This record gives sequence, C-alpha cells and structure tokens, in this order.
Amino acid sequence: MPFIPHTKEDVAEMLSRIGAENIETLFDEIPSDLKCGRLEKVPPGLSEMEITRLMMKRAEMDGVYQNFIGAGAYEHHIPAAVWQITTRGEFYSSYTPYQAEASQGTLQLLYEYQTMMASLTGMDISNASMYDGASALAEAALMAVRSHKTSRRILIPETVHPIYRRVVRAIVSNQDIDLVELPYCKESGQILPESLDDFAKEEFAALVIPQPNFFGVLEQVDALTDWAHANNALAIGVVNPIALAILTPPGEWGNKGADIAVGEGQPLGIPLSSGGPYFGFMACKKSLVRQIPGRIIGRTNDMDNKTGFVLTLQAREQHIRRSKATSNICTNQGLMVTAATIFMALLGPEGLRRVAAHAHANTLDLVEQLEALNGVKRVFSGPIFHEAVISLPAPAQAVLQTMKQQKILAGLDLQEHYPSIGNTLLVCATETKTSEDIQNYIQQLKKALNA
Repeated sequence: MPFIPHTKEDVAEMLSRIGAENIETLFDEIPSDLKCGRLEKVPPGLSEMEITRLMMKRAEMDGVYQNFIGAGAYEHHIPAAVWQITTRGEFYSSYTPYQAEASQGTLQLLYEYQTMMASLTGMDISNASMYDGASALAEAALMAVRSHKTSRRILIPETVHPIYRRVVRAIVSNQDIDLVELPYCKESGQILPESLDDFAKEEFAALVIPQPNFFGVLEQVDALTDWAHANNALAIGVVNPIALAILTPPGEWGNKGADIAVGEGQPLGIPLSSGGPYFGFMACKKSLVRQIPGRIIGRTNDMDNKTGFVLTLQAREQHIRRSKATSNICTNQGLMVTAATIFMALLGPEGLRRVAAHAHANTLDLVEQLEALNGVKRVFSGPIFHEAVISLPAPAQAVLQTMKQQKILAGLDLQEHYPSIGNTLLVCATETKTSEDIQNYIQQLKKALNA
C-alpha cells in the first residue's frame, strides 16, 4: 500500500480546524527534558532506487555459503509457489480473525493447518500456532503443571535444545516451577530409560522427550513415554515436523501416546531469513484441550446450513484478564502458518516422506565420508535422523573459520553448550545438498585439518 504524505496545506488546514498553532502544540504536555531533540545521526532520506541499491549491498555482505548447520533452523527446498501464494494480498495483510464473518478465508486456512498438524503429530487437537518452538515448549510445561495440579516440577533432558531449555527456564522460573535436568548417556547420546530409576520416587508434572534430540540422535521414545505415564507425569514430545514424515508420531509413542507435542515449524516452508521469523506448533490429547494456549479454529454450519469457520474454545480471559488466562499469547504467527499450510498441501504426505528420506540419506553419506578422514569420528552411537555430532583432531573454531573462507558453513561448535565433549561439530545435510556439495565439504575439511 503506497504511503501518501499530507501536504503543508493539509496540515495547516487541520491545525486551523482544531485551533492549534503548530504540530508541536499537540505534544506540549510532554516535559521538555524527556524530548530527545533532533535525531542528528539519522541519514537523509533516499529515493526508491537508492534504497534498493543500499539493501542489495547489505544483502551481499552476508555472502552465499554452502550451509551444513542445523541445530533447530534447517535449510529445505521451498517450492516457488509457496510464497507466491502466501504473499497474495488476501493472506499477506490479514491479521487476527476476530470477526468470523469477515475472515472466512483465513479461518479456513488455519483450520486446514490444524488438521494437518494433528495428522502429522498423531494427536487429537492442534492449536493455530505459537511464537516459536522454544516458547511452545515453555507453554507446554505451564500446561502440564496446570493439568497435574500437585507437582510443579518438570523433568527435562540435557539432550533438549540448549536454547529451548534457557527459554523455558526464563519463562517458568518466576512461576515457582522447577526444571530438573536429566543427564544423557555419553556413549549413545540418548536418555537411557534406566537412568530414570533415580527419579521414580519423585513427583513430576511432565517428562520432556525430544525426537530427534539436539544431537540428531533418536531417543527411545516408547520407553520414556511409558515411564512418564507409569509415574503419573505427562509426556511432552519436542519434535521435528519433517522427521515425523517417517518416524512414529508422538500420538503413538508407548502404550498411550504422548500427551502434548510441540516443536518448531520453520522447516515447513519458512526460509532462513537472517534469524527469523519462526513459528511454534502445539498439539495435544482431547482431554487437555481446555488447557491449550493460543487459538483453535472450529468448523460449523450457519443458519442456512452452510459450512463456516469460527474461533472456538477461547475464553475472553486470553485477552483481558491476565491472572485468569490460560496463556497471554494473543497473536499467532499467521503468515508463517499460511506458508506452512501451503507447503504441506503442495508436498503432501509422500512429498514430505521423500524430503525426510533424502535428508536422512544425505546425512548418513556425509558422516560415512567424514569418518574416513584421519582423526574424525562420530561421537554418539545412537541412530540419527539428519544431524550428527563429529569430533575433530583440531580446534573446532579454527576449522570453522577456515571452512568459512571457502564459503562453507561447516557446522555448529558445541563447546559453548556442551564443553565436556571437546572439539565437536554438529553437522546437518538436508535434501538441498548434492553429492558434489558433500564431496566439496569433505575435501575442504581435509585441507582445513591439514592446515
């Protein structure tokens, strides 16, 4: 939408009509010591052509790299149609669909999204998205505590994404909720079910179960879910939506299935755009539906027996009574959800399976060739999806810098998050990588290690 500024004559006429001498008079109640004065460092305005050139130069500063980093943000192929449709005016400018009579298109899309996510996770109910995967996990923890009523403790493995754990702690720590970290097996990179024996006599509201975990390793989800239920705790699955195309969905874990499933929706058609935006997803069992935060879109019939879509099961406390609210998430990531819905609709179940299988095969190929290099080995023995941790015979940061000079982002240095496991990289290869890309990675890493 073009911006049309008021002319000096327009401004003068408006000021005359309200009896003000100038625009500054409208703000004379603000104390002068609070006013910042002129913005001396703001550069002069640019024309459209000039600003386009400036932004292109800044984009070029990012460079073009072969990306082998995953760690919660994944590079997948996005069909051109996804964002061509998403950025149509009907979707691009739509906001919260409070008025059903004016928002049927948006509501139907969100309804379809919920249906797809419930199917993908194997759960009964999906909401219409969250801010991101990390805050979705925090909301799941709050949801578990509300449902449990007697325990305010959450058992969370060290194999959960370290940023997710930090976000959860930041959100729940001031609400008298205790996060108890569960150590992992240093050999397999998993949570061993027998390690839970030490916690069996304690009471927890929930056990968090990542699948795959931060190391890319698959957890023993059936045994962990059954342990949670046997010990009167909810099972919260933190899952990768692409992996769910070929892995058992949370709703089928163990004898009863997980109670809540959350995760990051970015792999579903959202590009890696300088750090965002992202969106979180959340699904749960029907018994927990009145505890779920965010929105649920329902399908119904109107007085003329025509199909219609509406917001449902959302109390006004969500917006106006903070202390009584299930959650204070009021704005979902609607545009990202739109892209994800179109992405899933275009690929379909078989397309998603092919993406997941190709990414898995590429990572296995990468890891096999890496282990053939002198001094490089895979750290954990547990089965993987499309990420793996490798150890290096040289400082990881130096290797990463050398590889970056060759236009390759070679992985994530784990020293910051897991200092005890030495010079290690978390590497990822999705379906976007060709055999030539992998060969180039191997050759450049070999040179970097020799250097």
